[in-house]
Amino acid sequence: MPKSLVKVGAQIDGFTVGECVHAGGMATLWTVTHPGIDAPLLMKVPRVSEGEDPAAIVSFEMEQMILPRLAGPHVPHCFGTGDFARQAYVVIEQLPGTTLYPRLPDLPLPYEEARVLVAKIATALADLHRQNVIHHDIKPSSIMFRASGEAVLIDFGLSHHNHLPDLLQEEFRLPYGTAPYMAPERLLGVRDDPRSDLFSLGVLLYFFTTGERPFGEGETLRAMRRRLWRDPHPPRKLRPDYPPWLQEIVLRCLEIEPVWRYPTAAQLAFDLTHPDKVRLTARSERLKRDPLSVAWRRRFNQEATQPRPKSDVAAQIASSPILTVALDTAEGAAELNEALRVTTERILATLPSARLACVNVLKLNRLVIDRTLDEEGSNKHIDRMVALRHWATPLKLDESRLTVHVLEAVDPAAAILEFAEINQVDHVIIGARQSSFRRTLLGSVSSKVASEATCTVTVVRPPRMAADSEEVRADEAAG
Repeated sequence: MPKSLVKVGAQIDGFTVGECVHAGGMATLWTVTHPGIDAPLLMKVPRVSEGEDPAAIVSFEMEQMILPRLAGPHVPHCFGTGDFARQAYVVIEQLPGTTLYPRLPDLPLPYEEARVLVAKIATALADLHRQNVIHHDIKPSSIMFRASGEAVLIDFGLSHHNHLPDLLQEEFRLPYGTAPYMAPERLLGVRDDPRSDLFSLGVLLYFFTTGERPFGEGETLRAMRRRLWRDPHPPRKLRPDYPPWLQEIVLRCLEIEPVWRYPTAAQLAFDLTHPDKVRLTARSERLKRDPLSVAWRRRFNQEATQPRPKSDVAAQIASSPILTVALDTAEGAAELNEALRVTTERILATLPSARLACVNVLKLNRLVIDRTLDEEGSNKHIDRMVALRHWATPLKLDESRLTVHVLEAVDPAAAILEFAEINQVDHVIIGARQSSFRRTLLGSVSSKVASEATCTVTVVRPPRMAADSEEVRADEAAG
């Protein structure tokens, strides 16, 4: 193994080495500069001296392969790598601030602060999973935040990339990770299920809102294996004021079987963003763990201890999208809303884990004060929520897969676009209304949504409108 070239003032591939800012068990961090890069930089260098853990070298190889393939605000930008033949390193942007680790003395955090915090982390995880990467080391010290508020995930040495060789899986039998946050299936050798990251995030949310880790501090393999059959104490046992919606979310993340957790990080983020829409089940009311008889059945269930079939990150995400259907509850929209229901039903039939958000926009006036009650004294907001649920009833969706939202905005198209962006919506389904002079002059809501949305948009027309082929072609061109 070549001797390390990294020291103060050294020149390596155009990077000038500054001071050592961190010396960890597996790597050191150095400030570096480059004449062609106007940004603060860090060089991460693995420990490769005699006696160092071989897994540290393998995990650094994984980070070298994965980091250059990642993009977006939720990961550090990578500026270069060096191989082990001369000098192994990774150069990344130096993020201001610290990780979440210094917040541990402040625990437990207020519920609302923890909700907002973890929702941002779930959003970052959703972006990472879309890039075919499972992090496998979600914990306070691997999470930072940009000045703009986005969560940033760091340290990808234990990660799995769906399109790259998994060196840790190939070379080591024991699971590597941080014991208190490790998902049960990791103990069975499963490294290709993105829901493992949701379990780890559930541990973090439990810890940040109760001040205690759900599985304690046990780091022995025997202690970790207990989570294959033993569930944690419900948070409400530790804190009687624990919100039911929050316990529902936490315990769903901590389900032993991945299939009972949230199907995607985006759906978890959606619930954290809309706590009032969380469907409460028996999880939310629990005060005790499962009885010992249930735990023993799990322990001696041979199927639970067998390796799982290989998973596919992209397929898992693709089968569990968030759909939004934009509806008009006004009179005269029945035919169009029926066409929207037929289209939505066809799409949902192929996506058994999809989430549906039914949206209506209560249009506000620009110059006059809006009234919350209609002419008959009914609350407009509530009436529209009831109408949305009535529209969705024939779809026969489980309550956990359906939410209704009445947005208040001056510009309906802008409101729908904002909702789709904030909630990581994958597909918007919207109706095209009949043409009118006003829509011809100002443009329709559907054409604006179709042209500006960053996700898939389906524009639906009722049968009587489809006959007008010229209008169809014009709307499709706008979409």
